[in-house]
Amino acid sequence: MTRESYEKITGILRGHPRRIRLVCLLNHTLTGFIFVLYPAFLLLLFLEGSAFFLRALLVPAVSFAAVTLFRRIFNAPRPYEKFGLPPAIEKDTAGKSFPSRHVFSVFIIAATIFYVHPSAGILLGLLGVVLAVLRVIGGVHEPRDVIAGALAGILCGVLGYYVL
Repeated sequence: MTRESYEKITGILRGHPRRIRLVCLLNHTLTGFIFVLYPAFLLLLFLEGSAFFLRALLVPAVSFAAVTLFRRIFNAPRPYEKFGLPPAIEKDTAGKSFPSRHVFSVFIIAATIFYVHPSAGILLGLLGVVLAVLRVIGGVHEPRDVIAGALAGILCGVLGYYVL
């Protein structure tokens, strides 16, 4: 990504405090919803005595650890570091931008829920796309970060639930 493309993507927010607040609110709300949904889903599986419970716990956990390790090793700079422009979404983390762990998490959770409830998994995947867009226009990720996060989440879900 070039500075010009970053400015263009994030430009829809610059100078528009209401838009910035909306993007931040949606980012926070979607993130919170998704990360409350997953433990609730696990609790439901546990209370039902579902044989899927352990896989639904381990596949995302192992995948999350692998993505976290990869991010630490790869250590890609965030767009606001590269271009010196502040992000709309508050973030002061240096590096560890690729892949987006927020987006990865949504998609691995969507894949987990899809295994049991396909329509709910698809809906959650659509929310993941919205979150990915918010993370990019909010200035904390490049498009490649969120695309890689989504693909990694889907791939880990396919491998963990349908291949292994």
